[in-house]
Amino acid sequence: MLETLTKGFRNARLKLQGKTTLSEDNVATALRDVRVSLLEADVELGVVKDFLALVKERAVGEVVHLKVPTDPKRRLPEGVKITPADHFIKICHDELVDLMGPVDTTLVLDGKPSLVMMVGLQGSGKTTTAGKLARKLLHEGHKPMLVAADIYRPAAVDQLMTLGRKIGVPVFSIKGMKPVELCRMAVQQARNVGRDVVIFDTAGRLALDNELMEELEQIKSVTGPANILFVCDAMIGQDAVRTAAEFDRRLAFTGFVLTKLDGDARGGAALAIKQVTGKPVKFLGMGEGLDKLEEFRPEGLADRILGFGDVVGLMKDFEKVVDQDTAEDDARRMLTGDFDYEQFMRQIYQVRKMGNLRSIFEKLPGMGELLEQIPPEALDDRELKKVEAMIQSMTKQERHQPGLLDASRIRRIALGSGRGVDEVEALQERFQETRGMMSQLGQSGLFGGLGGGLPSLGRSQRRKGGAGGGAGGMPFHPAMLGQGAGPEDGLSAAERVAREKERREKRKARKTARKKGH
Repeated sequence: MLETLTKGFRNARLKLQGKTTLSEDNVATALRDVRVSLLEADVELGVVKDFLALVKERAVGEVVHLKVPTDPKRRLPEGVKITPADHFIKICHDELVDLMGPVDTTLVLDGKPSLVMMVGLQGSGKTTTAGKLARKLLHEGHKPMLVAADIYRPAAVDQLMTLGRKIGVPVFSIKGMKPVELCRMAVQQARNVGRDVVIFDTAGRLALDNELMEELEQIKSVTGPANILFVCDAMIGQDAVRTAAEFDRRLAFTGFVLTKLDGDARGGAALAIKQVTGKPVKFLGMGEGLDKLEEFRPEGLADRILGFGDVVGLMKDFEKVVDQDTAEDDARRMLTGDFDYEQFMRQIYQVRKMGNLRSIFEKLPGMGELLEQIPPEALDDRELKKVEAMIQSMTKQERHQPGLLDASRIRRIALGSGRGVDEVEALQERFQETRGMMSQLGQSGLFGGLGGGLPSLGRSQRRKGGAGGGAGGMPFHPAMLGQGAGPEDGLSAAERVAREKERREKRKARKTARKKGH
């Protein structure tokens, strides 16, 4: 996501490489790339001008100390060198955070019951977001109830009913009843059955409609919700800001939910919407799964835009999908190189639960520039399914003893999984190399991911809120398989990608030769 923004800031940093000072001329040159990327990402023009002016004011003439003391918050090592380019990006980071924050992601939950009204245009993702929010509240110990108040869109009620069944939350609906009366009765029903949160899934339109707005105003007047969330499709760009302004004028909503941010390379609405409306973004919809609703963190989004990764967000995703004791045991095995295909399969399942590979890799520190060099197919989620099919075609003994795989067994596995012999050979080759690599990492005491720097959080460190090394926490990433990741090989990130590309070409050549042999 947000590739357009990330590219602009990366180009700006490159323009300042080798500079010894931040002068008006070189800052203006760098900001030109930032301006283009912001406008291409559909950030509102006034917001762009204000942002650039603030960055320029702070950057020009700034004295940059080439060495800085330890910064516990940013975890900078003692005496780390800071260049003017680094300082410029740090200023951009601070201004991005200020632009999007401060943010209060809490909801007013008084249990009387608490009311949450979802509003927005048709197709913005209101119904799915209502289900995601209900699931989130359910896991936090609340007893939510969904209300199917969108009676105009075909199958909207059925969709909400299906979501309710999936997450185990009741859905209130009475066929033929008008939305205003339906919402009023739903609140009374929630009191009667002991539900402490009521979520109204209201109707939308393809464009702003006075009749729709009047209906929403009546629902607000009759029920008095303390939380009105405007659900906004991030892909509609500046229209999102204009639409939000009108909804806010009529309804005075309390916050935003930005959806489909994972599918948009621009995502400028995420930057501009708080500045223009004054209302905070509370949640981000980052995928189709009902667990893909993130509390909005300006620091995390700014880090990802600037290519720093988002370790906090990654660890939150990780902790949602794994059993802690199993994860720590698997991580120890990974870092000693003593793991088999069975443990590796568990890692694949965990990664698939966390989301698509590209979004996960964007949260890994140091992955910004490397992502552009990794071939798209290497981050295709279908690749994990292919690997999964090959491992499932192995016998139990072969999974626990990978060294048993010979030419005959490999042919049988290829036939059983519907993959080519060369693909199974490549999996086995990469698997054995990765075991050796992970063993080296474990001995060195450094668990570096692609591009290095992914800290592993053990249970004791998480309790203290700190980060550190060790075997606990974030386990080995299946997507690393075959990428040659790790500091011990003596290669740069770009060289590791080039080496992997060469391997793929050799495997392709072997496959072609095998076909000619037939």
